[in-house]
Amino acid sequence: MALPVVRCCFQRVFAQSPSHISSRIVQYPAVVPCFTNLLVPSRKYAAKSSPSPRKYRRASQEKKTVSEPKEKEDRYKLPLPLEPKDDVYLTWCYQKTVYDTEAALELLKKFQPLDFTSPTQELYARITLDMTSEKKKPVGPFISTLLLPYRFTDAVPKILVFTQDPKEANLATENGAAIVGGIELIKPILNEEIEADFYIAVPEITTKINPLRNFLKQKYPSMKNGTITYNIPETLNFFKICHEYAVTDDNLIQTPFAMLDMPNDQILANLDGIIKDICKHKPSKHGPFVTSMSIRSSTSEALDVKVEQFLPQEALGQKLEEAETISKEEKQEPDD
Repeated sequence: MALPVVRCCFQRVFAQSPSHISSRIVQYPAVVPCFTNLLVPSRKYAAKSSPSPRKYRRASQEKKTVSEPKEKEDRYKLPLPLEPKDDVYLTWCYQKTVYDTEAALELLKKFQPLDFTSPTQELYARITLDMTSEKKKPVGPFISTLLLPYRFTDAVPKILVFTQDPKEANLATENGAAIVGGIELIKPILNEEIEADFYIAVPEITTKINPLRNFLKQKYPSMKNGTITYNIPETLNFFKICHEYAVTDDNLIQTPFAMLDMPNDQILANLDGIIKDICKHKPSKHGPFVTSMSIRSSTSEALDVKVEQFLPQEALGQKLEEAETISKEEKQEPDD
């Protein structure tokens, strides 16, 4: 019982005057071992901890995972069957049917009376592009305009013309421009108080509207897309009836191209014109550009269609060569 009482007394003494007691202990080193369990070290800073081996293990494991090659895709999986044998089946258990474009149009026209919808509805195309290349830079998103063989809408786009010449301003207004003005339009456009479908400018004002370049982006007037011009009436007449499409999601184009009640030859002509115009944006020696396409009406499901009949001969030849090289590589691989 005496030992705990003595320890308690020493703890109280050390708490009151630790410096005085420690100097006494230095004078009498023989008593130091007796009080070692009572001295509490005080640190002004934390000791640097040594790195744990687990972190090194994790880093090494991460390096191994990065350096390890990716597993090859199993090319020897059995393909899904083409057509079901029963009337009731799961669609994901069978390959998706790819139709000829004319057959797909006939199906879409049959869907319309079954859905009790209007025959005067738009047809939409969903076109997937291959914009990457191993040796060259990928193609960036773009916007393009063209004149379709058969116009399918009466909607007039809203066109803005930049000019500071009063005569050119009057000429633009007479030819259907919705908004005409000079540098005073910059602030309302940046504040989103004024919007338009197309922005046209005369060459003299292009250096004064540079603050709009990053805001308008691809719609900014340029010589490439024909929106910088000296001939205002001709340019306005083109953009009032042209068709515009844009690349979204890096490699996807979704655009209307005809009406469902139009004759099939007119629908195919419009679709052919759009795909031919898309292929013009393909860099030389870039390989196949349009990879797949599906069409639908406003109220129906999408049907995959064959795109080869619309491709230019050069693009079609490149696509066939790529398919042949892939088949040769598969044949040369050793069997497991």
